[in-house]
Amino acid sequence: MKPVVGGWSLRRRVITLLTVVGVLLIGLATAEAAMAARNRTQIDAILNQTGPLRVQSQELLNALLDQETAVRGYAVSGKPADLRPYREGLAQEQNVVGAMRALLDDYPQIGQELRIVEERAGQWRQSVAEPVIAITERSGTRAGQALVTDQARQQFDQVRSAVGDLQQEILVAREKAAAAVRSSSNILVVLLIVAALVVVVAGAVLLLSLDRMVIRPLTGLATQVREVAEGDYQHRIATVGPPEFIRLGDDVDAMRQKIASDLAEVREARERIEWVNSQLQKQAEELTRSNRDLEQFAYVASHDLQEPLRKVASFCQLLQRRYAGQLDERADQYIAFAVDGAQRMQRLINDLLAFSRIGRLTTGFTEVDLNKVLGDVAGQTEAARQYADAELTWTEMPVIRGEEPLLTNLLANLVSNSIKFRRADVPPKVHVSARLVGTEWEITCQDNGIGIEPEFADKIFVIFQRLHSKDAYPGTGIGLAIVKKIVEYHGGRVWVDTDVAEGTAIRFTLPALPEDVEAAAAAAAAVDSPEQPQPPATGDAPVSTEAPEQSTDPDRRDRADGAPESGRTGDMRETVG
Repeated sequence: MKPVVGGWSLRRRVITLLTVVGVLLIGLATAEAAMAARNRTQIDAILNQTGPLRVQSQELLNALLDQETAVRGYAVSGKPADLRPYREGLAQEQNVVGAMRALLDDYPQIGQELRIVEERAGQWRQSVAEPVIAITERSGTRAGQALVTDQARQQFDQVRSAVGDLQQEILVAREKAAAAVRSSSNILVVLLIVAALVVVVAGAVLLLSLDRMVIRPLTGLATQVREVAEGDYQHRIATVGPPEFIRLGDDVDAMRQKIASDLAEVREARERIEWVNSQLQKQAEELTRSNRDLEQFAYVASHDLQEPLRKVASFCQLLQRRYAGQLDERADQYIAFAVDGAQRMQRLINDLLAFSRIGRLTTGFTEVDLNKVLGDVAGQTEAARQYADAELTWTEMPVIRGEEPLLTNLLANLVSNSIKFRRADVPPKVHVSARLVGTEWEITCQDNGIGIEPEFADKIFVIFQRLHSKDAYPGTGIGLAIVKKIVEYHGGRVWVDTDVAEGTAIRFTLPALPEDVEAAAAAAAAVDSPEQPQPPATGDAPVSTEAPEQSTDPDRRDRADGAPESGRTGDMRETVG
């Protein structure tokens, strides 16, 4: 086949077919809706008009019969109680007639028959029933029975005949409505069959058109594309079918030409990539050797370099102890400088080794109870706290996954810094707390010390960065760098909260255990439940859980509510002074 350049596009053909089918279906749907409404009206007429009219006509006949029977019974017995059916029948007749008139708007002929029944019933009561009742009351039963003649019975038969005509007219109206329902139902079925035929024919036409205009051209295009994909990049792609497919084939052929022209560049790029990979491999081997050299350096720094340093420090200390006071004041000062320098060098080397080992020498993550960790920290800092008259407290701490030695080092550094950077003449107070924020525990170490200016909040975590001279506050300036590295090794972050009113608050996050997150979510859902009282609005603050401070001080082991508390060392309040 030759390519079709002109003609209708595939979109135009499909839209035209769908438009024709849609118009036909909309017309059929409109006709069906009209017939359905008509059918529903006719069914309503049967159910809500002619059906109730038949029942009410029978009730009307029963009411008239009750009246006739009551009148004859009263004429025989003369008892006023026998007239009760007559009165009730008369009331029932009036109610039934009123109900029937409410249904006769569309049935004037039935209304005419009902008026005839009313007229004849009124005539019977006027000429027979009322005279019989009146004469019986005045003259007795014999006089009343004398009025119940064949002529009176014939007059009531006329009433009964009128009711029969009324029922027959109601039956005729009902049959007409039923015939109309059957007719409209048949028309609905025909319309549905026509709509189904329209859908089937349209589907067949659409299927054949798609096979001819879409599937076959696409199959041919796919075959040619596979030939190109198998390596025949010189095969020209030609497409037949609607204009869209012609343009698609041209675009695919242009892409084939572009791919063919780019093959040479791809081969050249591949050669360059292979060369780069070889260079990266060499760099990786060089980094491996460099890491081995760094490990060897760490070993030398921890053993070989410290041995002569320890010797220098030891002999300087011997000189200081043996010849203290025997030399002049300047000699004692020089010896003190040498001892201090050797000791600071030892601390610096040890801190550098500790910094380099974080994340490199690992024992694996386990579940760590931070209450126990803080108990260990309290023991490690006991001497410093006694010297500074410091107080260390903490609230109930969580259990997290991490390395216990590193976490102990982390909290020990923070507590030691809080004790070291204290204000003069103010006993240091250090408080550690935790709260759950999202999926992380936010842990805060807050003190009442000298504080940190906001412009230095980031600088303090840089290694060897000091804000004070070593004479004012001792140390190597590496403690908070170790803190930052330990926190990041555990997947958290650390920062200084500059919004506290007094002292310093260093906050850091650690990932929470899944069961802690689920428990917090369940608690939040319980608080938000309609059955529970709602807490006062506090803004958009994150959900947090923070336990009250507990104490297991040897002198006082009380919980927050005053009840005795027996807990672990990590649950305690450490107070020294």
